[in-house]
Amino acid sequence: MTAAPPRLREIVREWGRIGCLGFGGPPVHIAMLRELCVRRKRWIEPVQFEHALAAVNILPGPASTQLSIYCAWRLRGYRGAILGGLAFILPGLVAILGLSALFIAGSPPDWVRGAGMGAGAAVAAVAVRAGSEIAVPLWRRTPHARRARIAAYGLAGAAAAAVTGPWLVLVLLGCGAIELALQEGWPRALRAHIWPVLAAAGDPGGIGALIWTSLKVGALAFGGGFVIVPLMQSDAVSTYHWMTHQQFLTAVALGQVTPGPLVQTVAAVGYAAGGLGWGLIAAFVAFLPSFSFVLIGARRFERLLGDRRALAFLAGAAPATAGAIVGSAVPLALAISQGWQVALLAGAAVALLLLRWPIVPVLLGCGAIGAVLAVLGAPLQ
Repeated sequence: MTAAPPRLREIVREWGRIGCLGFGGPPVHIAMLRELCVRRKRWIEPVQFEHALAAVNILPGPASTQLSIYCAWRLRGYRGAILGGLAFILPGLVAILGLSALFIAGSPPDWVRGAGMGAGAAVAAVAVRAGSEIAVPLWRRTPHARRARIAAYGLAGAAAAAVTGPWLVLVLLGCGAIELALQEGWPRALRAHIWPVLAAAGDPGGIGALIWTSLKVGALAFGGGFVIVPLMQSDAVSTYHWMTHQQFLTAVALGQVTPGPLVQTVAAVGYAAGGLGWGLIAAFVAFLPSFSFVLIGARRFERLLGDRRALAFLAGAAPATAGAIVGSAVPLALAISQGWQVALLAGAAVALLLLRWPIVPVLLGCGAIGAVLAVLGAPLQ
């Protein structure tokens, strides 16, 4: 039996607490939401929570953000969804914009640069860890008859993230479209579902470039989380030159060590591109789809779980996403410029992939080592 729904101010307080303490990404956010809404307060039935979690995992974009908005919507409607979602997002957004001003803008002290380079050196290992945690369970639950296709989608995503840069989003959409077509039949699927999606994937210029990059992060990143990294890297570094390779590595590391969803890393990209205003625009565009998906479609969530077309598309897009996350380690590792960073990457790989240490302490440890080495005179160029 569920308890009486909370007042709006309680939603703001509790969702804000998760936004402030949610270090470690989606697994931590989901666990904290479950503890709050299902176990401690008994606002939501366990089965309702699990159905909501399954639905947001089908949607593109950051699953934990969408789940936080949905839970608040279920308790207090549209006002609850907006206030709860903002309370969940804003603490991490404020933190990453503040850290961006310290680590990315201007000429920070050597110890700050060393800390950023140290934490950034470990990011490639974090990418492999994040991708493998998606790929392994996906492979295990896939029927043997479909594993060859799943492997092909994964390899396509990995190759795209490693070498194609701005075309990655088309590869992710294409893998989902191919699987949908194979399950639904080519002519009808192509006409009704695939072409409209691919035709919408244009690449505007100017301020539209930042908006398009942010939209890819928030609306087209199936799997959420670390898949945003290869989607951002090519645009931010190679295409529009908003950041250097090292600044991008630092931005990703900041997104990992601050609370809240990793998607807020796009705010650091926007900050580097044009200052605080651009950072806020990038965050607004990236998070708007999550609010829209829930506010418009929350009543249809459970129906989505039974939609064979949505499930078929995800069956192709999900393995491509896992492959893309792993493949993103290639350009991230190539962005490392100093020998001592290579040594930190090797140590982080052992800690994360073999010893299975938590991600945030490893990143903080690498950052601390980088700061010490910088003070001792290690090269920073």
